Amino acid sequence: MCKGLAALPATCLKSAKDIKHKIGFLLQKPDPPKEQKSLKEKEKEKEKAKVTVVNRVPLAEIEKWKTSFNNLIKNEDGRKAFTSFLQSEYSQENIEFWEACEDFKQTSVDKMNVKARKIFERYVEADSPSEVNLDSATRELTRKNLEMCDASCFEEAQSKIFTLMEKDSYRRFLKSKLFLELSQPLLDNKPCSLEKKGKRHISDRSQCLPSYA
Repeated sequence: MCKGLAALPATCLKSAKDIKHKIGFLLQKPDPPKEQKSLKEKEKEKEKAKVTVVNRVPLAEIEKWKTSFNNLIKNEDGRKAFTSFLQSEYSQENIEFWEACEDFKQTSVDKMNVKARKIFERYVEADSPSEVNLDSATRELTRKNLEMCDASCFEEAQSKIFTLMEKDSYRRFLKSKLFLELSQPLLDNKPCSLEKKGKRHISDRSQCLPSYA
C-alpha cells in the first residue's frame, strides 16, 4: 500500500527531484543559434551577394559588343554582362574555363603544372565539377598536353569553347532582355532596371550592369 511521498526518506525525495530536473532539461528544445541558417537561405544570400556594384558602361562601348564576340569577351564589362547571361542559362562554366585559360597563359613556369592539373580536373576531365562541352579527341589531346605542360596546354580546348560560345550563347545574348536593356539609351533620372535598389540614377549616356564578386 502506498504511504505517499511524506513516508519516503529525504534522500529518495532529493534523488527524485534531481531526476525530474534532468529530464526536464533534456526535454527542453534549445533555440537554434542565430548564426545557423538553412542551406537554402545561404544559397539565396550567395546569389544576392553576387550583384555588388553597378558599373557605368558607355553606349558606344556596348555597340562594339554587337560587332564581334571577340570585342565582347575581351572587354571586362562585356564579360561581366555575358557571364550574367550565362548564369541565367546555367552554362557559366564555359566563360569560367575561358578565363581560367587566359589566366593560365600568364602563369610562371614553375607553377604551371599544378595550375594546369587543377584546370583540367575542374573543367576538362569527364564528369568534373564544371565540365565543359568538349569532344573526346580534344579532351584526350589536352590530357596528353599535361605531360609536357606549357602556355599552349589548353589552346585547342579553349578555342573549341570560344567557338561554342560564339556560335551559340553569344547569338542568344544579343537577343536577350539583358542586352536589349543595356543597348537602350536611358532618360535622365530614370534608373536602369538592372541597377541595384538604392543606388543613384545614371546619366542618359551610360548604361548599367551587375558586377560579380
